[in-house]
Amino acid sequence: MTDIPVDATDTPTPRRKPKPERTEIGGRPLKPSTLMMGHGFDPELSEGSLKAPIFLTSTFAFPSAADGKRHFEGITGQRPGGAEGLVYSRFNGPNQEILEDRLAIWDGAEDALTFSSGMTAICILMMAYVSTGDVIVHSGPLYAASEGFVSKVLSKFGVTYVDFPAGASREELDAVLKKAKDQAAENGGKVAMIYLESPGNPTNALVDIEAVKEARDAALDWSCPIAIDNTFLGPIWQRPLEHGADIVAYSLTKYVGGHSDLVAGSIAGAKKWMDPVRALRNTMGGIVDPNTAWMLLRSLETVELRMERAGKNAEKVCAFLASHPKVDGLGYLGMIEDERQKDIYNRHCLGAGSTFSVFLKGGEAECFRFLDNLTIAKLAVSLGGTETLASHPASMTHLSVPHARRQTLGITDSLVRISIGIEDADDLIADFEQALEHV
Repeated sequence: MTDIPVDATDTPTPRRKPKPERTEIGGRPLKPSTLMMGHGFDPELSEGSLKAPIFLTSTFAFPSAADGKRHFEGITGQRPGGAEGLVYSRFNGPNQEILEDRLAIWDGAEDALTFSSGMTAICILMMAYVSTGDVIVHSGPLYAASEGFVSKVLSKFGVTYVDFPAGASREELDAVLKKAKDQAAENGGKVAMIYLESPGNPTNALVDIEAVKEARDAALDWSCPIAIDNTFLGPIWQRPLEHGADIVAYSLTKYVGGHSDLVAGSIAGAKKWMDPVRALRNTMGGIVDPNTAWMLLRSLETVELRMERAGKNAEKVCAFLASHPKVDGLGYLGMIEDERQKDIYNRHCLGAGSTFSVFLKGGEAECFRFLDNLTIAKLAVSLGGTETLASHPASMTHLSVPHARRQTLGITDSLVRISIGIEDADDLIADFEQALEHV
């Protein structure tokens, strides 16, 4: 058998963007909102189509056998860098790659990966980094499914965890990491990951990412990444990679998708952090499908507009709720009273977001009456859509969390989670006012 020519292996066949892309004009970098309109896609490769078509195919034809070999060398890890072309839709595809390129832009990340749901992203991320005996350190509260995956699923394979409350000080974090190191040593493992959720779901409690990084750097090996679920504020109102996180995770179902018509997830960060996750995703599957990726490309074009409008609406609605006699308090980032939380907000956040918790006077019965009498706002879980949604976490999204832990985390029976949409703010206020009359 003849050897493969050197030029066939060293110069892969161009795929979907052979021409250099413009990311600046006159030395001025283009903003993400501008790049969302075309970055990563060359119309000339798709019959001049202004928008990327939906590529519904399970496999891709190789230009040459040498290209096929080179791509599989990358996929199987025999050569660093991953596949340099399209191979098979469990690994990659045009819609998914364009989407990943654009998602990376928002967080200033080197690389991004997309998944069929936010929980698929989180689960594969964690599994890529843990082994038997390892410890995960995580903040609280977390989304119930995330916390359950750590405590109920990974525990079956000998992975344990240590948690800490959002807002923990540097001293508290040092103590938590010492406990985690000791626990890992006893189990013959390592501290494999620090996993954060900030703001926390559903209380909006903030984690000091900078303090976590300082504590990690002082106590642990560099190979322990800091990952953060940025769904509540990203990608507009918080950029965690700029404050010390290594990996940022999203439920793209929420603000990025933004229309309550799809389910997807993503992670982003430096390529060295993405590569192990990409390898496991290649094996397990779980990549977002082409149609959903195409819908997300559509949504990214308006994500800034939608989030800004929803944020302004939330500010007006919360101003009304804060003074209502039947409201006992608000978990809204625009009205933080705690000095520690306010300091974190000032350093980390670019806006208050549009998802918040409202504490009603009473308990489950009062919350149910409020929810059952909403007319514009819809009684549904999820958040970040164009429509306003309201739910009762203690009996819905966080029902699987033990009652005692819910109380510790502040997820009480009097808490209603609200995600404000892009309707008229005065209409929303009128809706909340009439619903509160039934409480």
